[in-house]
Parts: sequence; structure tokens; C-alpha cells
Amino acid sequence: MRASFPLSVRVTQAASTPQAVDSTLAFVFPGQGSQSVGMLAELAALDPLVQACFEEAGEGAGVDLWTLAQQGPEERLNTTEFTQPALLAAGVAAWRLWHARGGAMPGALAGHSLGEYTALVAAGALSLVDAARLVRLRGQLMQDAAPAGSGGMAAVLGAEDALVVETCEAVSSPGQVVVPANFNSPGQIVIGGHAAAVDAALVRLAEQGVRKAVKLAVSVPSHTPLMREAADRLAVAMDDIAWQAPRLPVVQNVDARVHAEVADIRQALVRQLYLPVQWTGCVQALAGQGVGRLVECGPGKVLAGLAKRIDKALDARAIGTAGEFDKALADWR
Repeated sequence: MRASFPLSVRVTQAASTPQAVDSTLAFVFPGQGSQSVGMLAELAALDPLVQACFEEAGEGAGVDLWTLAQQGPEERLNTTEFTQPALLAAGVAAWRLWHARGGAMPGALAGHSLGEYTALVAAGALSLVDAARLVRLRGQLMQDAAPAGSGGMAAVLGAEDALVVETCEAVSSPGQVVVPANFNSPGQIVIGGHAAAVDAALVRLAEQGVRKAVKLAVSVPSHTPLMREAADRLAVAMDDIAWQAPRLPVVQNVDARVHAEVADIRQALVRQLYLPVQWTGCVQALAGQGVGRLVECGPGKVLAGLAKRIDKALDARAIGTAGEFDKALADWR
């Protein structure tokens, strides 16, 4: 799948001298699962702007995100409504530090699930404060949409996409739905939906020879039809946010395409909540536009690992630790 990057989404940092764009470089931002207590502590030791980003995001979210990210407790950090603004802050902090240290401006951005909001902040489509307020609400709406124990998710490994899709369709029934939620890479698909339907899908996949499947420790079945009501309520909340056309192209999850118009960007964010994340397609879209180098901007290295599975020609780096950051900066300044 190829993305068409509109020329109108190409410009620069506001109120500054235009910076040259490196069209072979892309930045991607992680979603839930990449958080950990102590995340970005090494980068914070390099520059106070890292902690400042958490404090700025905390204003929007109404939470002391820096203390939560550094001290926990882990259970609270892993609660969806707090995980999302904390990861948003972490991704923006790494992005700002990269540019403060003279890092190259990428030609395109993308983010996995929640990371798509981080990418849009980096692109100038909305402020960090507004985004933090919005994603905390997103987390609350997601939790409310699926009461504890009603939903489930599982990672299916080593199966063909078509087999997973067919299996989900075969075991689903009215009131008991399971669907592919994340197409993360060839051979790695996350399914989600009603807990009983997820279990039924895993049994059927095992009967068809799929031996690797792991139930995930989450109660919110993101990117499934169970999130439709949450998505509708999120769409209303977006009206209270000041949006701008992004200054860099952002490949969006729901269709692996770049959208230049604010209305289309918002619609893609809403649909993303109840439709699957097409991450394989997003990375393929970046590569199809000439991207050969990819930076995972935030904690962890999940997306860098997935990128190498999707396209072995990609040079994918993480920058969540001081060593990783300095190495990538030295190579790609």
C-alpha cells in the first residue's frame, strides 16, 4: 500500500527559519504497552526540556505525569486514562530533544494507536496541552465502553492474515464479536472483542494449526466494534480542540494514508478507535515513499522491531535511552 504525501503538508516549524526535510527519514511514535516506570529518565538527565514536556502535558491531563512516569505506582501508570497522556508526553519530549540537539527533520511521521496523536502534535496539528486533555478523555471513554472482564485481546503469531480474519468471522455472533485489532507485522496480528469470543477464536486457530497465541493483560479491547460508542463521544470532544493543518505528513492507522484536511484527520482518528490499526500498511506506505531510515520516538523499541519484520531494508532505531539517542543523532544529524 502506498501513501500519497500531499505537497501542501510539507513545511516547517512555525515562527522559525525553515528547516530542510530529509525525505528518507521518518519518525514513528509508540502506543500503549511501551510505558514503564522510569521511562525517559536518561534523556531527562540530558536536558530539562524532557521533564518540562511531561509537566506541560500534565496541565492538559490534570495529572502529575512526570512523577507518575518516574515513580509510579506501576498499576496507575498502566491504567489507560493515565498511560495515554504519559506516553504522549514521552514521545513529544523525545521529539523536542531530537530537534534541540540538531537532529534532522523527518519527511513523514506515523504513530501506533495512541502514538498517532503524538505524531499529530509533532506535526503541529494540535498542541501538547490539548492533546493530553483529549487522550486522557479517550482513555476514560475506552474504559467506560467495556466494563472490566467483558473484553479481551490476544496476540496471534505465525498465522496468515486471511486465516485470522476468517476465523474471527466464523466464531463471531450477535453480541459476541471478535475481530483483528492490530495488523502489526506479517505473522503478528492482535485480535480483540468480547472475552468469550476471543477465547473461541483462539481455540479455533489452535485447531487449525496456529500454535502461538498470547492473551494480553488488557481489559479494554481497543480498535474493535466495542469501542464504537466511545468513538462517537470522542468525536464530540474533538470540537473543543483547536486544530491546524499538519506541517509534516502523518500516515494514519485506519487506512495507511496521509490526510491533509483537518476534517479528514479527525475522522481517521475517530474511526481508528473501532477499526483495526493497519500498522503493516503504514510502514509499507513510508517505505513506498522512499523512507529508508526510521526512528522510534519515545520509550521502548517495539515499533523498531516491527519495522524490521515488515521491511528488512529499513534501518530502524530507537531513541528512548541516552545511548540510543546519541548514536542515532550522531549518525543522522
